[in-house]
Amino acid sequence: MDRRYSTYTVEELHAEVASLKEKLQKAEQWGNISEYEILQRKMQMAAAYLVNPADFEKGARYELAGDPGQQFEITYINGVFAWGYRINLLGQKFEKEEAVPLSILGDKQ
Repeated sequence: MDRRYSTYTVEELHAEVASLKEKLQKAEQWGNISEYEILQRKMQMAAAYLVNPADFEKGARYELAGDPGQQFEITYINGVFAWGYRINLLGQKFEKEEAVPLSILGDKQ
């Protein structure tokens, strides 16, 4: 049975991210889109445990990695997830609150 990422050491997390990145590249080369998406999510989750939640501020907006033009406004942080709302190019908030791994948040806006 697989372990939870929360029980990994920093070195194990770095190794897991590297391993997943390698598998991700192979899935992309083979054109296996579903496997690619699954591996990408796993890699984002593993990387989230390498991020310091204290580096993020409630109420601040951050770029979303892989989503050009989209921003994310943090309502609160719970563990390695930021809860809040997506902001589109026009500055409009999406109606539904969602959680995203801290690892996909980019630069502060």
